[in-house]
Amino acid sequence: MSRARLAVAAVLALFAGLLVVVAATSAGAAETLLSQGKPASSSSKEGSSYSSGKAFDGDTTSTRWASQEGHDPEWIRVDLGTPQQISRVKLFWEAAYGASYRIETSDDASSWTTVYSTTSGDGGLDDLTVSGTGRYVRMYGTARGTSYGYSLYEMQVFGGTSTPTDPPTDPPGGSFVVAAAGDIAEQCTAASSSCAHPKTAARVEAMNPEFVITMGDNQYDDARLSDFRAYYDKTWGRFKAKTRPAPGNHETYDPAGSEAGYKAYFGSIAFPQGKSYYSYDHGGWHFVALDSNTFDQQAQLTWLKADLAATTKRCVAAYWHHPLFSSGEHGNDPVSRPVWQALYEARADLVLNGHDHHYERFAPQNPNGQADPNGIVEVLGGMGGASPYKIENVQPNSQKRLTDTYGVLKLTLTDTTFGWQLIGTDGSAKDTSPTYTCH
Repeated sequence: MSRARLAVAAVLALFAGLLVVVAATSAGAAETLLSQGKPASSSSKEGSSYSSGKAFDGDTTSTRWASQEGHDPEWIRVDLGTPQQISRVKLFWEAAYGASYRIETSDDASSWTTVYSTTSGDGGLDDLTVSGTGRYVRMYGTARGTSYGYSLYEMQVFGGTSTPTDPPTDPPGGSFVVAAAGDIAEQCTAASSSCAHPKTAARVEAMNPEFVITMGDNQYDDARLSDFRAYYDKTWGRFKAKTRPAPGNHETYDPAGSEAGYKAYFGSIAFPQGKSYYSYDHGGWHFVALDSNTFDQQAQLTWLKADLAATTKRCVAAYWHHPLFSSGEHGNDPVSRPVWQALYEARADLVLNGHDHHYERFAPQNPNGQADPNGIVEVLGGMGGASPYKIENVQPNSQKRLTDTYGVLKLTLTDTTFGWQLIGTDGSAKDTSPTYTCH
């Protein structure tokens, strides 16, 4: 090898070595989950099944810590073993959340430094950026958000200074699965063989979806917080942290106030933008969750049009409770027509609804119910667990209808296409849609 080639090879080797050093340095700077499996303690616990260690076991949807009910203040803390730099804390609240609380650090579990505080907590998932050091980290609650206590599915403490090591927002390869259903939790439990929502929850778990969509009437009959805790939470509640819900008419029946129990249970999960309707992106898709209980109010329609105008995603899906088109007992609901019109003008692709307790899919159509290859595909998925309804008046463009069938929609979405299957409680596919290309 010539002297010139040796020199070039040496430079390249040096450059490669520098890249390795830079990569190793960057990897070392990544945030690390410090708290999982570490010793924990709390001011109290509701019972032996709700001990403090349940909030640090890595399970964000089923096991949980719960304090005694009706008492302030209450706290839970984790021992990291040695003093650590703390950069972020995530709180996965159960329905019993803290309205006012502090995140504190300490080296001796005696003297505490506040690194975060709020007096306007609303439950759901709190993802908090903090800055501090300490061996111990605790959540110190001073005012409950409900009449119960404080309860956390999980409390995660991270250290480091760079981007969190959460899963990426956009799925690799552009293909992902979403589970969807409406009309879910009747007032029954798995102890009853006729209770359907434990069985549909098992199908969701088997799918392992990226997230879960609900199309209203999540909890029957009046959607009180106590009912959410007693029924929905025991089955579909295991997916709460990755659920993107919409309310139905039964959510308005709560004597404590319209949608009061729904809001108390889901918190910021259902109100991420401070309203009962919201939008989000995943992969090549823009999703819009709407509140059809207030379709008669101009504010939501105005927001929807602005939201659709702002998105740059090719594929658009929207979901709410009351369907514009249905062959079931409730039939067509014209309250949804202005929303359909806005979606149609924005060239949206997919609408998901509930309300009628059956399964139905429609060919692409316009807001007037006319077949249109550039129209929207509607799927009615009201078979999440509530008693089935009859098919009464078959609508134009209705391609498939099933009743007396409980199940979950398994949506398979890519950056340019979509399709789905209805998965019954026995695990078999009861219907398979065509594959559609986004507008």
